[in-house]
Amino acid sequence: MNRTHQGIFGIEPPPVSHARFGIGAVVRHRVFPFRGVVFDIDPVFANSEEWYDSIPEDVRPAKDQPFYHLLAENGDTNYVAYVSQQNLLPDDEEGPVDHPEVGEMFDEFRDGRYELKRELRH
Repeated sequence: MNRTHQGIFGIEPPPVSHARFGIGAVVRHRVFPFRGVVFDIDPVFANSEEWYDSIPEDVRPAKDQPFYHLLAENGDTNYVAYVSQQNLLPDDEEGPVDHPEVGEMFDEFRDGRYELKRELRH
């Protein structure tokens, strides 16, 4: 078996991709009017096929890129969002995110990003 093309068990590994945003970064969606703070990152798509198929095909993102879990806000509500890297931009508001769960995960907002609480760090 040629190990340059297959993993140890004959399974093709996903391409290596690098996250542009880290835990605590404040980002905004490229298309939709919301912003949020990153609290987790999947190196590639890791949600359900049902969720993925619910995205209109013409705007459906590739799976082989980082996906971010966000504590998100828009003009009406707060929620948790799951967004592909291709659909995120740095936030230009540079202000804190008004989500009720921010204080459970992060300490202070400083220099445009949040510090993860010490007890949640690996």
